[in-house]
Amino acid sequence: MRERVTLRDVARIAAVSAKTVSRVVNGDAHVTPGTRARVQQAIADLGFQPNLVARSLRVGRTDVVGLVVESLADPFFARLTSAVEQAAHERGLAVMVSSVGNQEPERESVIVESLLVRQVAGLIVAPMAQSHTYLAGAGRRTPIVFVDRLPEGIVSDAVLVDDLAAGEMATRHLLDHGHRRVAFLGSELRNPTTRLRLAGYRRALAARGLADGGSLVAVDAGSAREARAAAEQLLAGPRPPTAIFSSNMRCSLGLVPLLHGLGRTDVAVVSFDDFPMADSLVPAVTVIDHDPEVIGRAAAERLFRRLDDLDAPAETVTVPVRLVPRGSGELPPAGSGRRRPHDQDVVLAQDGLQDMVRHGAEGRASTMTSLHAQEGPP
Repeated sequence: MRERVTLRDVARIAAVSAKTVSRVVNGDAHVTPGTRARVQQAIADLGFQPNLVARSLRVGRTDVVGLVVESLADPFFARLTSAVEQAAHERGLAVMVSSVGNQEPERESVIVESLLVRQVAGLIVAPMAQSHTYLAGAGRRTPIVFVDRLPEGIVSDAVLVDDLAAGEMATRHLLDHGHRRVAFLGSELRNPTTRLRLAGYRRALAARGLADGGSLVAVDAGSAREARAAAEQLLAGPRPPTAIFSSNMRCSLGLVPLLHGLGRTDVAVVSFDDFPMADSLVPAVTVIDHDPEVIGRAAAERLFRRLDDLDAPAETVTVPVRLVPRGSGELPPAGSGRRRPHDQDVVLAQDGLQDMVRHGAEGRASTMTSLHAQEGPP
């Protein structure tokens, strides 16, 4: 049986001290390039594998980053996870991923605690719990970065988008195209992102001297099915909306198939968050778009900086998004005299869209904009 190659074996071949080999293995930036290259060559020649268990006991943490998201079935979180994993790989870290489930926010603390007892180097958390005071002590020991929304009850690093500005941007876009009866379709008001987007919607209406929505506000739609039912009620009202701001992907995946199924492609729509096939419909769906990879990498980089300086003040990073006009958000209200799609223009890959709703949609009420968000083409 081949004997295990030790750190001292590498040191002997590279003609350096064992401490220098340890510094190279641990990514110490102060090792000179020539020495680093010599040690790395010796590691490769000997096939040396660091004892990560022993190292974690020595330094008090593992070379693993914990990531807690709502659901890996959600395309947003899948792409965010991929970006975190890539950034961690570049730094020599692994990622342990856990999902909470969009209907079980109380599981968050259990999952987070299970990662903390495994001595992860740091945590990235997409928060769902109503309070994060359970992390007040852990935050001092383990770096934590939140994504998607701020934590409740503690101060910590976070990577966010400006939901208030995004809600205002989407609503203003519909108002700019002549609509005065603009509806808001959203998830639970316990979700701070929903509250902020609704506030942005109302702020855009107020700026035009319009009422705050009233009967045109439908919330508590936590799934695509509930969003569809809420949208049906909006459209069946005595004065139905001519435009709808759908404030997350779940709502859009209930609203858009309903409109096409009813032949109501005359209702203007802006969706907060893009989704598969949104650009393939007629009219294609105008969206408030974001980049999950940018959010994931920004969260990872913020965590790495925290690992390098545990005493640095908490920082909130705002990631920009954009409004992508594709057609649905630019439809004029009925009677405006502008051209609307003819019946023969309306094409819907109905089976594909419905399949997407069943298998890819019961995910999230996401956050996607920033103080620097701009309207404009892709």
